[in-house]
Amino acid sequence: MDLYYEVTGEGKPVILLHSGGADLRDWTFVAPILAKHYQVIAFDGRGCGKSPSPTETANYVDDLLAVMDHFQLDEATLVGHSIGGRIAMDFRLTYPQRVSKLVLIAPDVTGYIPSQPFTEWMQKIQAAPNVDRMVELSLSACPYRFVMASPQKDLLVEMAKHNLAKMFEWATWESVWPQPPAIERLKELANQACFIIGKEDALDAQRIAEYFKEVLPERRFIEITGADHKPTLTHPEEIARAITEFLED
Repeated sequence: MDLYYEVTGEGKPVILLHSGGADLRDWTFVAPILAKHYQVIAFDGRGCGKSPSPTETANYVDDLLAVMDHFQLDEATLVGHSIGGRIAMDFRLTYPQRVSKLVLIAPDVTGYIPSQPFTEWMQKIQAAPNVDRMVELSLSACPYRFVMASPQKDLLVEMAKHNLAKMFEWATWESVWPQPPAIERLKELANQACFIIGKEDALDAQRIAEYFKEVLPERRFIEITGADHKPTLTHPEEIARAITEFLED
């Protein structure tokens, strides 16, 4: 298993999957709280942080399977943020026996068609002349308004610069995902999932949240006031408390 990881704490295993343009530092403030009660495994996704860059079409679900097999885990709780949530969902739908519970923080979902403004925003970022400009365009958007005004701004900027620069080392940006897409199968997740989102997150994230509202019990749909797309950095105590309460339910 060639992915970089860090392990803290003891107890039932909880695996943390970070958001896009980030690495395991996404969990800098959440992991120590969870580690008081659980074995917490955080890892850098392929092409991020200290993990190697993709040399062929990436399969992030298979990478997560490799992490679990490396630690000889029959099952674990998965906590996924943004694209990490997408990976966690697809893993649960592919290997349901390996997942005890699922916590989704502002997740992406396979099969969701992004809005035109989001697509145009991403195209603008990709067309930027250098990494500094890419980071500036990325983090000046609404989904980062609160975190960029917080003490965690420097950490977020450093993560974004490191991981956007690293993307230029990738042999390919292509990835493969299980079929059928998760958006068609959300009801299969209802008995095991908890959904967390910042009330000030982007329109597309809120649209995805609406899909989950239809299938999840109300107590497992949690909105955090004053949080955007990075509640892991700005509201770690609330995130950790929501995860702990869900796991002990």
